[in-house]
Formats: sequence, C-alpha cells, structure tokens
Amino acid sequence: MDFDSRFTHLSDKNLSREPWRSLPVEVADVIEPELEATTDEILATIAREVPDYARPLEGSFGRGVRTGVTEALRQFVELIRSPSGARGPGREVYVALGSGELRQGRTLDALQSAYRVGARVAWRRLAAAATRAGVEPEVLSLLAESIFAYIETLSADSVEGYAEARARIEGERRRRRHELVAALVREPAADEADLRAAAEAVAWRMPRTAAALACNQEQLERLATRLPADALAAELDGVGCAIVPDPDGPGRPRQIERATGGVGMGAHAVLGPTYAAGSLAASWFLARATLRAVEAGAIKTPGLVRADDVLSKLLLFENAGLAERIATRWLTPLAELTPKARRRMEETALAYMHQRGNAAAMARALGVHPQTARYRLRGLRELLGDSIEDPDARFEIELALRARLQASAQVS
Repeated sequence: MDFDSRFTHLSDKNLSREPWRSLPVEVADVIEPELEATTDEILATIAREVPDYARPLEGSFGRGVRTGVTEALRQFVELIRSPSGARGPGREVYVALGSGELRQGRTLDALQSAYRVGARVAWRRLAAAATRAGVEPEVLSLLAESIFAYIETLSADSVEGYAEARARIEGERRRRRHELVAALVREPAADEADLRAAAEAVAWRMPRTAAALACNQEQLERLATRLPADALAAELDGVGCAIVPDPDGPGRPRQIERATGGVGMGAHAVLGPTYAAGSLAASWFLARATLRAVEAGAIKTPGLVRADDVLSKLLLFENAGLAERIATRWLTPLAELTPKARRRMEETALAYMHQRGNAAAMARALGVHPQTARYRLRGLRELLGDSIEDPDARFEIELALRARLQASAQVS
C-alpha cells in the first residue's frame, strides 16, 4: 500500500496539537485489528508496573480501567478516519477517571503513570503492525507523535476531572462549614444533636467553650490560615466569622494574638466573649458590633480587640443618639461658651467625676495649678449647678462627656 503518496502536511500548529489529522486514513484499517490484543497487553503492563493498580482489574475499578483503555484505542482509530470530527462523549470517560482518583483518595500520579504505560505499549504494538503493512518511515514517525499527543489529551481530560471533583468536594465542605458556623451563632441556639451532626459532617470536634471572632470579609481567608488549626471560619452576611475553640485555654490567647497580628489585620479583628460552644449568639453579636465600632474609628485599641475590654465604648457607639440626648439634657449650659472654653469645661467636668471633686487631684490630672483647678471648678458649678453633686446626674453627665469625647476622637 502506498501510504507515502497519500501523506499530506497540515499547518505546524495543527501538527503540534493534533498530529493524527495528517495521518492517511488507511492507517486506521491497519491498526484496528490490533486493538483487542493491545488493550490486553496495556492492562497487564499497568497491573505489573503501576503499584496503585497492582491488583486484579475486577469490579467497578477494573471495568473503569478497561473501559478507559478500550475507548481510548477505539476513539484514536475513529479520529484517524475522521480527523475533522469531534471526540464525542468518549471524553467523559477520562474526566470520570480523574474524578475517580480523587474519590479513591489518590493523587493523579498513578493514573498519569498508567497513561504513559498505555502510550508506550500502544506505540510498540501499533508500530509493529504498521511496519508489517509497509507503512513508510515518515508516516510511522507521525503515528508515534499522534499516539503520544493523543494520550496527553486524555491525560489533560483526567486532570480536568480531578480538578472539577476537588472543587466540588471543597465547595461542599465550604457549604457545610458555613452551615455549621451559622448554626453555632444563631439565636435561638440550635439543637445540640443537630450541632453535633453538623460538626461531624466537617470532621470538627465540638469544644466545651468557644468565642466568635469577627473580621473584615477580605481578611477572613488569610486569618483562617493563621488561627489555631481547630478554628472554624466562614463568611456570614458580609462579615468574616471564625469560631475559636477554648480561647482562654493554656497558650491560646497568645496564639490568637499572633494570628491576628500582621500588617493591617490586628486593628480589624475582634474577639467576642467566651461562651458554651452551642450558645455563641451573644459572642458573635458583640464581636460584630465591636468590629463596626472599630471600622468607624470609635474604638482605636491597637492589635486584637477583645469585645469585653471595650464594652463602655461600644455602648456609647451603639447608642450615640441616646447619649446625645443625655448630653442635650445636662450640657446645654456649656453650649453658650466659645469652643475653647467649652472644651476646657468638659475636661474639668470629667476630671471632677474621675477625682470625686478633689481639687488637688483634678489639678494633677489636668496639668494645671491647684488654684486654676479651683477656679475652673467654681465656673463649672455656676454652669451646671447642684446637678454635679447628685450621683445619678453625675453618672449621666459623665456618660455624655465620654460620648462627646469619643465622637470627637472618631472625627479626628
């Protein structure tokens, strides 16, 4: 048979990607009778040379491997006969082989080795048949290139299947983690049996105590890699949430501090108070509310913020309207002063509250002469009257002054 006269070259691009398009169609007739014997030898060689497949090719595993080899050879012949045709549904066989390796808990190393074995055996047997049929050396060379390029295509299909399966599994894990985190912080608390079942689904051991940690959504992924390995992270309503087991245990506070350290991270991570692991709604509420205050500039504690340490600041931030109403009630007399005089009187009033009216202590706190402190105190009494002597009034006045001070710091 004169194969050489029928041999035509396509573009270099097509030759490099799909060299079988340039094979004479008669080659298919030459190699087709060898397919069954080639399949058997490939299977035997794979079982002998690939350790993970060194077992009887039986059951679904054996059927899958045999189907893969048989379909690969059949499809290769069809592509030679009809080079312009699509590969058809046979591609799904190799995608499935890749995803199957992930389900079996293996990497792609064994499957890739099997592909290399298949290419080597197929080339040896098919080349021998082609040589016996008088195929020209140039066509034989292209047949070799075609076999190895085709196997690379199948291998790429399996890589894709493996990646898709891994993405599906990770997506499912992420969904289940999200459901568990949401259940842990929900109000009312979820049923304990449901929580334990959800925790088991993501291989998470339910701790006795835990705390919710809130952070900026964009920081969550980085933060999750730095927190203790048993922490559970998910995004909830646009906020990063991490459940940190046993946050007060030996060495744990330091671990959490280190995890939330780093450029720009510590100032935007808030740890809520510790509660029983099945009742974290309050911890999450306080962590999330404190994060809002931090991001608004109302709380400027550097590093990791613990919600329990800034409750008064959080109270004022969350109730700014109420605090301003209290300020209107008690501090209106100061509104008539110049801005500079008003600030001086507000500082004096706070010092009075802190030092319980002790003029000497007030002077030290304000950094002024005792006589100056007494002078300011007389002015304060004239403005506010006897209210500064009433415990309830003093409490509200101090609350109003602190709110004003916090609002001023927030603006600056």
